[in-house]
Amino acid sequence: MVLEVNNVRKAFGRTQVLKGVDLRVNKGDVVAILGPSGSGKTTLLRCLNFLERADEGTLRFGGEEFQLGRVSQKDVARLRKRTAFVFQNYNLFLNKTALQNVMEGLTVARRMPKAEAEEVGRRALSKVGMAKHMDHYPSQLSGGQQQRVAIARALVKTPKVLLLDEPLSNLDARLRLQTREEIRRIQRQTGVTTVFVTHDQEEAMSISDMIVVMKEGVIQQIGKPQEVYDQPVNLFVAKFLGTPPINVFRGKVSGGRLYIGSEAVLSLSDVPDQEVTLGIRPEGFILREDGPLTCDLTRVEVMGRDVSVVSTHPCSENLSIRSIINAENTVDPDAEKVRFALKPRKLYLFHPRTGERIPFTAE
Repeated sequence: MVLEVNNVRKAFGRTQVLKGVDLRVNKGDVVAILGPSGSGKTTLLRCLNFLERADEGTLRFGGEEFQLGRVSQKDVARLRKRTAFVFQNYNLFLNKTALQNVMEGLTVARRMPKAEAEEVGRRALSKVGMAKHMDHYPSQLSGGQQQRVAIARALVKTPKVLLLDEPLSNLDARLRLQTREEIRRIQRQTGVTTVFVTHDQEEAMSISDMIVVMKEGVIQQIGKPQEVYDQPVNLFVAKFLGTPPINVFRGKVSGGRLYIGSEAVLSLSDVPDQEVTLGIRPEGFILREDGPLTCDLTRVEVMGRDVSVVSTHPCSENLSIRSIINAENTVDPDAEKVRFALKPRKLYLFHPRTGERIPFTAE
């Protein structure tokens, strides 16, 4: 374990932004803090580097323990030397070259001799694939290149923990894909423990070892990306993760059977009779002529190896139901109805009011 915080609370005026957050970050991991706008993820990241002062909570870092609400300026300065923060807008000096940007912290904050700082800076820029652009100014660099310079500037501090705030949000789709792969490559090469904030669930799941899903200042779930996707603890997490999003239906359990509308779609052995909310992942549908779930076909979208069947149902909370099936299946695009069987491992039950997951066993 590199870093651990417990019961972190932060308010801005009367607005409680962090409501007792607990988080443990293991050495060498890439941890993504994920959530919608206003969930408190950036505030939590800034509290880890003391860009924001938490109102209360405990920080354990490098074998030491600190009370966040009353940590001294001396300790803040000391702790900041163990972390490096990369801002969303990169914060590069526009009148300095890439190499000069990387050297700045070494020559000013650490009073490193210029020749030594230049050598360290060149090595860092080479490590992030910017060896050919050391003499370029930020205006001469693409967004992805500026991001790499910002990361190199952070890495020369040899931090124990690298903190990234929405590192890819300013890039277009192609550059986002390229740069997130580059961030993961750099992290594997350096082994630096990394915590980054994002609202993009695809970004979080693709490069992180662990994801932290937040909502309104509260951590909803922590786990490996695939585990959280496959085993969401509540409806919010199930809805937040997944592209296309999960399909949500109103349903009920009666006499050991799960109903959507009047159709019994699954037999259950251990859920009492009750109203439920169902979540079905797009890949959880099996096209079958005698399938128990009947939907109104809207259109069929061929996606290469897969087919997206778009349909509707009176009990669906989504405007459209998206079912992803193998392209080897034949779907008549002119049909009015389409029928599905369901994969129990891709189907989830939730309490309609609380959104908490209801465990079940399919017969």
